[in-house]
Amino acid sequence: MKTVVISLGGSILIPELEKNRIKAYLAVLKKLAAKHRIFVVVGGGGAARDYIDVARDLGIDEGTADEIGILVTRLNATLLIAALGEAAYPKVAESHSEAKKFAEAKKIVVMGGITPGQTTDAVAAVLAERVRADLFVNVTSVDGIYDRDPNRYTGARRYDTLTPAELLDIVGKGGLGAGSHNVLDIIAARIVERSHIPLVVVDGRRPANLADVLLAGKGTCSVVSDTKDTILPL
Repeated sequence: MKTVVISLGGSILIPELEKNRIKAYLAVLKKLAAKHRIFVVVGGGGAARDYIDVARDLGIDEGTADEIGILVTRLNATLLIAALGEAAYPKVAESHSEAKKFAEAKKIVVMGGITPGQTTDAVAAVLAERVRADLFVNVTSVDGIYDRDPNRYTGARRYDTLTPAELLDIVGKGGLGAGSHNVLDIIAARIVERSHIPLVVVDGRRPANLADVLLAGKGTCSVVSDTKDTILPL
């Protein structure tokens, strides 16, 4: 059994309330949890950005705006927990320490954001360190890591594998953009480098991709690792 931390973007899980992918992800997460210890960090997506934009328009300071965004991530996490039912620990973890404690129940542990100024990708990367994860997975809206934004540049190059140092170089140049949002922020990339925990970036717009990549080693993804050792399938 492996320990896997999944950063599940809010725009992937709930692109719109009426067009959410929660049902599709339930089967995938339960399938993973049947074989491995699973932690899921849920992002806020467009809803969080909308609230933050309104807060800024109202003259609210950035720290408070971030806290409002965190509340949205936790609302998304609550919705996922409720949908997972008995498969998930029944409370949103509000710290890494809580997440570790909740995992003792041997259920899927779900959390959202915890710290103003820190993305849920960074939260997930630190959680991966804290729980000594075997794998950190970023579920996003592109099929891997590119040297440039593939939505803007037709000649963008996708990497099957790269090192943490190469990832940091790309992030530092702002090359991971998906639309106006990066696939991974620089804090999370630095944590990947220092922790030596392999990272997999996978397209989550089709939820079954996650299981295909992790359990069957099929499908397109990018793997960030210090070594060339095969880490997939789990």
